[in-house]
Amino acid sequence: MTIQRMDNVLIVVDDLDAAIAFFVELGMELEGKAAVEGAWAARIVGLDEQRADVAMLRTPDGHGRIELTKYHTPEAIRGVPEDAPVNTLGIRRIMFAVDDVDEVIARLRRHGAELVGTVEQYENSHRLCYVRGPEGILVGLAQQLG
Repeated sequence: MTIQRMDNVLIVVDDLDAAIAFFVELGMELEGKAAVEGAWAARIVGLDEQRADVAMLRTPDGHGRIELTKYHTPEAIRGVPEDAPVNTLGIRRIMFAVDDVDEVIARLRRHGAELVGTVEQYENSHRLCYVRGPEGILVGLAQQLG
């Protein structure tokens, strides 16, 4: 076997508390926060020196995890514009299955999220949309119908 599972997705952020609040509001559970620094960590990520705060969040089913990292040293750099469209090369969004798209959008708006396009229905199967959260994080929401 090549892999056992996908463990987590890393999102580098500038405002760790705002990003945590956004994903907790979405329904993720904060597993914990820790400071990460030292030569061992720098060797793993390929930086000369690094000091960061890390928060790990998991989906309610326990199968999906997001690692949010705030780099103090070296300072994080922006790779693409914060409002990069979905067709920009690289990882663009994370999709979550939700019970009620409209209710989730309303909750996330309190944390600065903006609807990217419109909520659309795909056949009789799903209601789908994209929202942009703190620091331009793009999140897809999918509500299964019926």
